[in-house]
Amino acid sequence: MHQDFSAAVSSLRQGGIIAYPTEGVWGLGCDPDDERALASLIALKGRASEKGLILIAGDIRQLSDWLEGIDEGARQRLLETWPGPHTWLIPDNGRARPLLRGRHPTLAVRVSDHPLVQRLCAAWGGPVVSTSANRAGEAPAMSADEVRRTFGGALGAIVDGPLGGRDRPSTIRDLMTGRLLRA
Repeated sequence: MHQDFSAAVSSLRQGGIIAYPTEGVWGLGCDPDDERALASLIALKGRASEKGLILIAGDIRQLSDWLEGIDEGARQRLLETWPGPHTWLIPDNGRARPLLRGRHPTLAVRVSDHPLVQRLCAAWGGPVVSTSANRAGEAPAMSADEVRRTFGGALGAIVDGPLGGRDRPSTIRDLMTGRLLRA
């Protein structure tokens, strides 16, 4: 399937919010380095800014700035689960914007195995924010139509395509402690 990512990339460059399918649910994203876009995304969802957001990439090299300072053993644990539906909390090395990290000393990161996410991140040239496409407290959107009904004109672009075949969001695990936070 050919997918044109120009509208999504243009929207990201302009500080917009985009929607796209992930491994298990639809996601909302923005430029992880744009404070205004991060604030807009949090407000759109009605999400508490203290919670933080996930950074999703199509390739581990796209996360290299955020992974600086992580030892080889920890890096190996990441590589054993990526690409895939495994989100890891890594120590923030100072690279993450405060709204991306929330109140946490860690940053949530994932390298997706979803082909559309991989191609989106390649077209964009790096990772994008990934948070479930829903208003706080509601179920995540499972289709582009649900995203359109919920967020309508608030989105700069929708990367239409199928979900990745999983029936739930990614697992979340702390890289340093191994503790499972979301199964």
